[in-house]
Parts: sequence; C-alpha cells; structure tokens
Amino acid sequence: MLAYQTFLMIVALGVIAWFIGRQKARNFPASARRLPALPSQHASFLALCTAAPAALVAFFWPMISNRLVLAAVMMNPAAKQLPTSALDRASILSEAAGLADGSVEAAFNPLSYELSKPIAEATHFYTIMGAVLLFAAAIIGFGIGYLRIKPQFRARHKVEAVVMLCLMGASLVALVTTFGIVASLVVETSRFFALIPVSEFLFTSHWSPPIDIVPGEHNGFGAVPLFWGTIFIGAIIAMIVAIPIGVMAAIYLTQYAPGAVRAWLKPALEILAGIPTVVYGYFAALTLGPLVRIWAIHLGMESPTSESALAAGLVMGVMIIPLISSMADDSIAAVPSAMQAIRDGSLAMGATTSEPIRKVLVPAALPGIVGGVLLAVSRAIGETMIVVMAAGMAANMTINPFDSVTTVTTQIVQLLTGDQEFDSAKTLSAFALGLVLFCATLVLNIIAIRVVKKYREAYE
Repeated sequence: MLAYQTFLMIVALGVIAWFIGRQKARNFPASARRLPALPSQHASFLALCTAAPAALVAFFWPMISNRLVLAAVMMNPAAKQLPTSALDRASILSEAAGLADGSVEAAFNPLSYELSKPIAEATHFYTIMGAVLLFAAAIIGFGIGYLRIKPQFRARHKVEAVVMLCLMGASLVALVTTFGIVASLVVETSRFFALIPVSEFLFTSHWSPPIDIVPGEHNGFGAVPLFWGTIFIGAIIAMIVAIPIGVMAAIYLTQYAPGAVRAWLKPALEILAGIPTVVYGYFAALTLGPLVRIWAIHLGMESPTSESALAAGLVMGVMIIPLISSMADDSIAAVPSAMQAIRDGSLAMGATTSEPIRKVLVPAALPGIVGGVLLAVSRAIGETMIVVMAAGMAANMTINPFDSVTTVTTQIVQLLTGDQEFDSAKTLSAFALGLVLFCATLVLNIIAIRVVKKYREAYE
C-alpha cells in the first residue's frame, strides 16, 4: 500500500474505534454516574489502542518487507546471474525494482527484465501480508482497549499520559536537532583540521581551496576574507540601512501615525518579509548593481563592476527592515503602564512629543529592539542568494563598498554544490565554515540575553 493509503486506513480505524468507545461509555448503567472519565475520553483511549499498534506496523513493516523481498528474489534462479560486485548487483536490482513498480520504462541490463517479475510478485505478496498484519494489530489493540473500558476505568489518565509523551517528544525535537547539527559539524570539522592547521584557517587571508593539498604548506584555506565579507555586508552595511529605518518606522507607526494610516502602512511594511530572497537578488543584480556601478564611476573609480558589497548590503538591509520594525513596534506597544504614566506626565509638564519617546519609551523598549536587531543580524549573516547574485564570489579583504566580496554562506553553497568528494579538505572546509557561523550566532544570542537581562532589571 502507498503511504497515504495506509495513513487514511489507520485514521479510519481510529475514528471507527472512537465512536464505538463513546457509545459503550454512554451505555454505562445509570448507577455509575460519577465516572472518573468522560465518554469522549474513553473513546479517545479506544482510538489510541486501535491506531497505535497499526501505526507501529505501518512504520516498521516497510523496512522488514524490503529485506524479505530481496531474500525472495535472491532465491530465484535468475539471481544466480547477478555479478559479484556489490555496486553492479545493486544497480541491476534497482533497475529491476523500477521496472516492477513502473517508475522505470527501460533498463540497460537485460537481467533486470528477468528479475522484475519475481520482485513484483514478492512485493505484492508482502504488501498483502503487511495489510493483514496492520489489520490484525488494529483488531488486537481494539479488543484489549474495548475490554478495559469499564465504568471505573480511568481512561482520562491514560489519554493524558499519551498526550504528555507526545508533547515531550515534540519538545525534544529541537534539542535533538540542535545536537545532531552540532555533532555533524564538530565531527566533519575535526576531520578538516586534521588536514589543515587551525592557524591557517582562522588567521590567514588567502582563500582559494585546492582539490589536493600539500602537507606543511599554506594551501589557500585562509577564511579571514570570508569572515570579513560576512560582517561587512550583513552586520555593517545592511544594519546601517535597516536599524534607523526600522526603528523610526516603528516609532512613527506607534506614536505619530493615525489609526487609518497605521492600518495600511504596517501590513505594507511587513509585505517585505514575504518577498523571496531570490527576488531581492534579482533586484540587486539587475537594478541596484548597475546604479552602484554608475555611482562608482562618478566617484572616479577605475573599471568598477556591478557586483559590489554595497549593492548586496543595501538590498539586504531593505529585506530585514520588517524584522526590526515589527519587533520594535511590539516592544514599544508593550511598554509597562508605569512608563506610559511617566510619558504622559512629561507631556503635561510641557515636553515635546519626541522627548518622552527618546528618553522614556525607547529606553524601556530597548530589550525588544535589541532582540529584533540581533535577530536581523542573524538573518543577514545567513543570507546567501542576494550575496551570490549581487556581491560576487571573490574573497577580498577590502573596506571599499564598491568592491566585490563574498560571505561564509556563499562559499558553503559553492563548496557543497555538484559532485563533491567528502574526503577532500576542500569539501570538509564547508563544515568548518558552518561551525564558525554557528558559534557567531551563539555569541549573538548570549549578548542578546545579557542586554535584555540588564535592561529588564533596570525597568522592573
């Protein structure tokens, strides 16, 4: 059976069991009115008893059936003609499986046609067996659950325990994912640093990774230009654009704009967050890049190109304006009432509208604003498409915004695109760059926590 058919079958069995369980609970004698569980909770318990075993069978059976199908095919006389090479054998079996399920119309090896029929027969047999096991597991679970439904049975506790396990599993997803990411980065980075010294990677300024390395020599793995390009575009140019515009837009929308104007401007501003980054990249490459090149010519630069840090940084700054603006807007609107009273008192004493905003509201909302800025910085240093299309791929150490530069994420994409050997230092360097980027984001989060804690103590 296909996955969606199996899923629908399990859901249907669970729904049927739910109605049967509710009906049984409703038919309890009138003397058992003070029940420890509601009929719907008895129904949910029976549905779980029915669907959970079926779901386990549906999850594990494909892994088991694949081995059984392979074993059945290998017993066929035609399988004796398979080559001894594991790679060639796997290729022929893959073609035969494709012919059997219809995903492949023609095969290169004639033996694949002979093996396709045994594979189709074995697959059909074990699919039927899987469906039978699924129904059997559902019926056994239904029977056990049905017999346990009694007036004094605490079905609510059982259902809540299952829900608690599901919530715990959901909460562990982020932890397990983070651990997996860090573990994979650390393992692959350690393999890279076994080939290339840490000092060359972190402290030299020539980035041109070769395929083959020369032991004891500098091999072009100096990542300092990549770190500088990431900071230059994402944390300097983009922030110079995004922070003033984002914060001032939030102040205007919360303190100056009429309700009708705010109702139109705020959604229009947040539309910027929904534009795909590749569209920003097209705009930077086709519109802003040539304009920046014209500016560079007017400033007297010789042979400027359309790929520049300035073009990428300006567009990236526009892209992250909604992040800063939205966070600042929410933070200003959530200023405690005591701060609002101070603001109103200062206005009553003759202060201008801007003075309490500058001296009361913005300092009180500073933790949220700083959080938005750091979120925007993290978003900017992880951006790839805009840099690829507008800033180029050249690893340059320069403070000239009209020069072409590159970033860490852009080089990671370049290093891992196409047919790559994961045993080479060139490919492994992408994991080292990823680990450095992860550490930079971690440092930003630590700074944000300290800033928020400091100002929270000052205003609580």
